Amino acid sequence: MRTDTQAFGSIDCAGKTLDLSSPKVMGILNVTPDSFSDGGVFFGRGKVSLDRVLGQAEAMTAAGASILDVGGESTRPGADPVSEAEELDRVIPVIEAISQRFDTIVSLDSSTASVMREAAVAGAGLINDVRGLRREGALVAARDTGLPVCLMHMSDEPTTMQNNPQYQDVVAEVGVFLRDRLEDCVKAGIAEHLVLLDPGFGFGKTAAHNYALLAHLDDIVSIGRPVLAGLSRKSMIAAEIHRNLDERLPASLALATLAAAKGARIIRAHDVKETADAMAMVAAMEREL
Repeated sequence: MRTDTQAFGSIDCAGKTLDLSSPKVMGILNVTPDSFSDGGVFFGRGKVSLDRVLGQAEAMTAAGASILDVGGESTRPGADPVSEAEELDRVIPVIEAISQRFDTIVSLDSSTASVMREAAVAGAGLINDVRGLRREGALVAARDTGLPVCLMHMSDEPTTMQNNPQYQDVVAEVGVFLRDRLEDCVKAGIAEHLVLLDPGFGFGKTAAHNYALLAHLDDIVSIGRPVLAGLSRKSMIAAEIHRNLDERLPASLALATLAAAKGARIIRAHDVKETADAMAMVAAMEREL
């Protein structure tokens, strides 16, 4: 267990404080019809049901989510991109409504520059980009919002990322990518203390790659920025124990706990209450180190 993660302190997320001295839970709110686990949950008659989303936001906040991650573009393996207009229509009303009703930090899960700008105006407190701000205009847009950003490693695009991904050394290569993107952000004018990192479990990686990254997650932590880990319900579980999506909670909690013990400060999860309980146990142990 690394102990220096407790020194990360707090990040200002548009006036709301994210305390990373202990591991926190990011609740997943996919307002898409086709995300891998919860796609379509918040859709009714072909559009987002704001009442359903707000009900889930309230439940996740009460269950212990420090962040609610709102995404309008599915990034599951094989997913097709959505139009800019469609993504805006999906996420902006949701971010605006949640930020007005709850004190929880709202994170935008997007790679699109215009969506980042509009989300910041609507009340988002964090930008979470699976493409690491590599889409055209994204780096400048993220900088201009002044919000913290989470940079994720993904090989290729969702449509092709799982087509035989290969690495010579996945831990080293992901680390190099994240260090380079961190440097690019700083050069662009994003303060280093506003950058978080995500190794991208399941994004252009086999199960073996994912477990190697988890086993050596402290190498990513050693870059010196808070690490987000998204392991909830992912196929790396099925690769080992052949569980369906609705049977993966115990394994998801085990992976989340292992990631936090390796130094992850944010755990992105579908099952917030159970994951928050697990993180409370990690925090209790950390207090005695």
